[in-house]
Amino acid sequence: MRVDKELSKGSHELILLKLLSRGDKYGYQIIQEMALLSDHAFEMSQGSLYPFLHKLETKGLLTAYREEVGGRSRVLYHLTEKGRKALAEKEKKWRDFVGAVESVLRGQAECRTD
Repeated sequence: MRVDKELSKGSHELILLKLLSRGDKYGYQIIQEMALLSDHAFEMSQGSLYPFLHKLETKGLLTAYREEVGGRSRVLYHLTEKGRKALAEKEKKWRDFVGAVESVLRGQAECRTD
């Protein structure tokens, strides 16, 4: 199942931050986990992933470091404290957004107390 690109716009940053919140990962590992956990709804090429990761690194949301793994040098990505805070904020906004869309689809208004 592939997700409509228009619907998925803006969700990649949230997804990448969430995957990295579960531990440091290298690029191919991120691509594989994203596809597996989403039942292939979210598939990202290396050509799309690495510029995205560099953008997040520039924002200070993650750091990159080299590590020898099985005789190979890999670049791993690590979520920073600033990245964890951004993730928490994005998760809240995402849940608010999904709740609002669900309310419209159901045709019911929800009583909010915030």
